[in-house]
Amino acid sequence: MRTEAPTPPGVQSDGAVLRTEGLCLTYPDGTQALRDVAFSVNPGEVVAVIGASGAGKSTLLRCLNGLLTPTAGRVLFRGRDVHASPAQTRSVRREVGMIFQSFGLVPRVSVLVNVLLGLAGQVPTWRGLACYFTDAERQNALRALSRVGILEQWQKRPADLSGGQQQRVAIARALCQQPWVLLADEPVSSLDPATARIVMDYAVRICREDGIALIANLHTVALARAYADRIVAFVEGRVVFDGPPGDLAPAVLERVYGEHYAEF
Repeated sequence: MRTEAPTPPGVQSDGAVLRTEGLCLTYPDGTQALRDVAFSVNPGEVVAVIGASGAGKSTLLRCLNGLLTPTAGRVLFRGRDVHASPAQTRSVRREVGMIFQSFGLVPRVSVLVNVLLGLAGQVPTWRGLACYFTDAERQNALRALSRVGILEQWQKRPADLSGGQQQRVAIARALCQQPWVLLADEPVSSLDPATARIVMDYAVRICREDGIALIANLHTVALARAYADRIVAFVEGRVVFDGPPGDLAPAVLERVYGEHYAEF
C-alpha cells in the first residue's frame, strides 16, 4: 500500500493521475490503431475498456505504459509526458503495474519470488537478477499475497496453482510496485465466470482501498457493468462512448459489436 496521499497537490490541474491528449498510433503497415483518443482517469477510479477484437484496446494499454510510442498526441502520467525520453518512460513504468491475460509469471521460482520480481525495476539490477530482496521487501510481498487471499501458497511454484490463483499472484506482484495506476489487459478472459469474478473482486477492492486507478480491458460487457465506475468503448481506434455503465445504451453496444452485441 502506498503511504503517499493519492492526490498530491500540483500533479495535474484536473486531479487526474493519467490523461491522454489526441493520442494516435499508426502501425508500419498503415493500420490506424488509435485515432485522437482523449480521456482522463482519477486515483481510485475503475475504468473498463471494451470493444471488438482489433478495436485498439491492447494498443491503448501499451501506449499508456510506454511499450508503444504514439504517432501523435501524448500520455501524461502525474503531469509527466510518458514518452518524453527513454529515462522518463522507465521512470513511469516503475509506478504503473501491469496484469496480463497469460499471467506472466516465472515458472521456475516460487510464488513469493514472483511477487518480489515486481520490484525488479526499483532495486539495483544485480539484486533483481540474483533475486536478492530484503526482509522488509519480503514482508511487503507476503502482505500483498495475504490481500489477494493466497498467502498460504507462497512457497509453491506457479504450475501448482489454478489459473485464478496465478492471476492473483500477478495482482500481488503489481501491488509490490506501489503503483499509481494498474493496467489489466484481458485479465480474466481465460478464467471461468465464477473465478473471473473472484479475481475482479480482489483487484477492484484493493484499487479502491489504495487509491490506485485501474484501467482494464474486459471481454464481456457484463463484467464491465458490474465493476467499472466508467466504461470507455472503442470502435476502430476511436472512443465512441465514455461514461457510467448505466448510460451504455443498446445502440452503443450494437455500434461496438455489431448485431450480435448481446453475446458480449
